[in-house]
Amino acid sequence: MAEIFSWFAVNFDLPILDWIAENLGCAFLDAVMPVITVFGNGGIFWIALSVVFLLIPKLRKAGLAMGIALLMGLVVCNLTLKPLCARIRPYDFYGEAMQLLVATPHDFSFPSGHTIASFEAATALALHNKKLGIPALILAGLIAFSRLYLYVHYPTDVIVSIGLGIGFAFLSTWLVKKISAKVKFFQ
Repeated sequence: MAEIFSWFAVNFDLPILDWIAENLGCAFLDAVMPVITVFGNGGIFWIALSVVFLLIPKLRKAGLAMGIALLMGLVVCNLTLKPLCARIRPYDFYGEAMQLLVATPHDFSFPSGHTIASFEAATALALHNKKLGIPALILAGLIAFSRLYLYVHYPTDVIVSIGLGIGFAFLSTWLVKKISAKVKFFQ
């Protein structure tokens, strides 16, 4: 697995990250991206949003779908794939000290927890409420990009995480339809 990750890092990921740093790096984004990435920290923003939606009858199904998707991502990605794949972060790839704009993450890189949580929640919300889902998806995209801009994830981490997040959102939405048919609270 390490050989595959190294091949992708050298041949795909690091050239993209370096291009972003060289061509998009600027004082404005250096200030904005650390703020945007905070919305993905630990999924707290998305968890809080799903709890709030559980309290609003019209958005209750969306809140439940978001919560279920976030739990799926936690178990599959953070508790299973990250330790199993053990992919080092891009700033550690060459073993050189690199100045980051955010605190140095000390867990593994693959998959991106920020990205998966954001796309799980935003997609689940969009499937239930397009008006709220579109801004949520835009925020999710910005969070995913921030992980690349900040040099803390490889593009392949983010791409896979987007796919997994969307998949978990569809699965959780399907589960909520099954649950809501049987539980009056969610009807």
